[in-house]
Amino acid sequence: MDSINVSELVERLGSDEDAVRKMAVFKLQSSIGDPSFADLFILEGGLAKLRYLVLKATGNTLAYSLTSFSRLLEVDKGWDSVNQDLIERVVELVVTHPLVNILRGAMSILVYVVSHPYTASNRISQPDNFGFRALKPAIAVYPQFLEMLVGRLSSADHALCANALQLINSLMREAITNDSETDWPKFIKRLQDLGVIEAVYGLMQSTALQDLSQPLLEFQALTKVLLRKWRDLPVNLDKPDHRRALKSIHAASHSEKPTTPVEDVEDGTKKQHNPDKWRRLGFETETPAWEFEEVGYLGMMDLMNYVRKNEDSFQKQLLEQSTKPVDQKCPLARASLAVTAILLEHFEVDKADVDDAKFHIAFESNTNLDKIFKPFLFQWSVLHTTGLQVFFRLWQTTNAEIEDFVKIFDLVHILLEAVVGGATRTKEVQELQSEIAEYELPRLRRLQMELLELTYEDTWGQHLRQIKDELSHEALQFVKEQRIRCLLAGAWFSNAAISDTGADGISSTGNPFRYVKLSHNRRYLHYSDFDHRADVDPTLDTLDQKLDLTTVTSVTSNVTASHTGSASSSTSTLKTNRHTTPTTTTKITIHGHLPSSSRPNTSSQSHTAHSRNNSGTQPGHRLKHSHHRSKEVTLLVLHPQTQTLASEWLDGLLMLLNQQPITNETSKLINMIKDYGLKIRLLNVRFDEMGVGVGEPPELPGREGVDEEFWYDDFGG
Repeated sequence: MDSINVSELVERLGSDEDAVRKMAVFKLQSSIGDPSFADLFILEGGLAKLRYLVLKATGNTLAYSLTSFSRLLEVDKGWDSVNQDLIERVVELVVTHPLVNILRGAMSILVYVVSHPYTASNRISQPDNFGFRALKPAIAVYPQFLEMLVGRLSSADHALCANALQLINSLMREAITNDSETDWPKFIKRLQDLGVIEAVYGLMQSTALQDLSQPLLEFQALTKVLLRKWRDLPVNLDKPDHRRALKSIHAASHSEKPTTPVEDVEDGTKKQHNPDKWRRLGFETETPAWEFEEVGYLGMMDLMNYVRKNEDSFQKQLLEQSTKPVDQKCPLARASLAVTAILLEHFEVDKADVDDAKFHIAFESNTNLDKIFKPFLFQWSVLHTTGLQVFFRLWQTTNAEIEDFVKIFDLVHILLEAVVGGATRTKEVQELQSEIAEYELPRLRRLQMELLELTYEDTWGQHLRQIKDELSHEALQFVKEQRIRCLLAGAWFSNAAISDTGADGISSTGNPFRYVKLSHNRRYLHYSDFDHRADVDPTLDTLDQKLDLTTVTSVTSNVTASHTGSASSSTSTLKTNRHTTPTTTTKITIHGHLPSSSRPNTSSQSHTAHSRNNSGTQPGHRLKHSHHRSKEVTLLVLHPQTQTLASEWLDGLLMLLNQQPITNETSKLINMIKDYGLKIRLLNVRFDEMGVGVGEPPELPGREGVDEEFWYDDFGG
């Protein structure tokens, strides 16, 4: 400001030469945003000259004048010069002028004019010169103004696009805040008919998000406010438009049932009515107005929009339902209202406020902006139609009855939350529709159970964790005992791999079968090799070799979770010829130390190298001993012929040595026992012990069909 002579600048603004005026107003636009400079400028009489340039100038001089005037209004100065002549001039420029730099300044001025009553700290003495009402006379002269304004949203110039959207936001906010109950819906509908929703949806999915973030978020917040206003508007059949909307829904159903004369509640006259006129469409009663209480006129708009755009499908659905018993019919009207309620909750319409955008911009970093944009909010009608169709599909798939309505509602709620809530900003709405339509019921059920488990964790997290820890320990001990009992029962193994080995004075017999059994005191593994499988399993005293488990240091195996071997039980007869050498690649190797006082009754030490060099072998679990022994060697090798047998013996040996099990089958068994234990524990929770807000008490079962050997404990003992 110190380098600019204000008096000289004001004098040049009134020069007869356009070049002088252009240079003066060019310098002015960079300084006028300073409130102190603006005060001096007005005191020197510059405001009248600037206003004259806005009204009369052309080209770049006009562009610089519009920018300067908008920056003057931004610092809340110069409002005395704002009148209908100036507003009409600016509206004319928006409608007729093609230059981007002029359009930017013109739209910026209109934004401040429309928003002034909303942002100013004091009320203006001439209210007709500000707000949306100030633009109405000019719009009457240029009726194409709104159409041109919406068209600017497709401009390649991001600044112009942002200014146009800011002006639309200002007009919407002013209409919502100050217009009458009958005026604002008409203005909003006009904007929607001009395609503003589609235009903003495209912008929100574009790459220009950063440049347009503020006006886009503001439009998103205003859209939520609009939805809430429609939701809060009660359905009143005394209003002609509400009555027409409801009648149009019935007319689209093409009811052909015979009618009976009943008294019309509206005017007390006798009219011909179908006794199931509204229940046939899915309402609970013949007075449907009260059923819109939760979702208001928004629910009627959604239902009417669905019927209008899907009339053939709507009639087909009603025809299908008409052939079913009353308790099996899908109440389409109630389902439509339910989907509206789901969308209201999903988009958090109750939390919407006209200042939402300012809050997000102030507290969200640029990297998080992508998360707060909700482009599918502008596909409300599409989401409602898709949600209603999936409601109908799930009703048919599950053969639901009317008492299952809440259950289907929950499934649809979970589905929309998962798919819509998990969609990226740039995802196409057609792709979203396909994903919702193709979501299978079993997958949805699994998701529902996962969410239910998370709910339990939130509610009873500490207690459930304690119970689960106890059950995990109990399940582990149970499975440990089961696996060790498998070892006590004994099992046959393939012995083909040792026919060519021998060491430490042990001669290999080449017998293809080996039978192994754990001693009753659980200290020794007894085993022998056989040339065939006997019909009766050998007893302990007939097994001529044994392995002292105190000498075992580790157990290794190539058994893996992805093993594709047979799942047959170890207790079943192996499907192999009793005189044919069985083949298998699964191997369990027991390592340990040889006692210094005796030679081992084991297989060849050449197995040690084979086991340690096998790339498929898992690392073993080692049992440490405090006393010193000789070098670790292979004490015994087992070749189980089924995956189940491998799991039982590998984990049985590990657990016998107080190690953790490692196979997938054992882990699944432990988890299954733990889950069943938790369900059994939860069955012991009484209804009145579950806390507040659990609903009505459950209905106790009757005794019909129950004999004297079976009874219900109504009082929990």
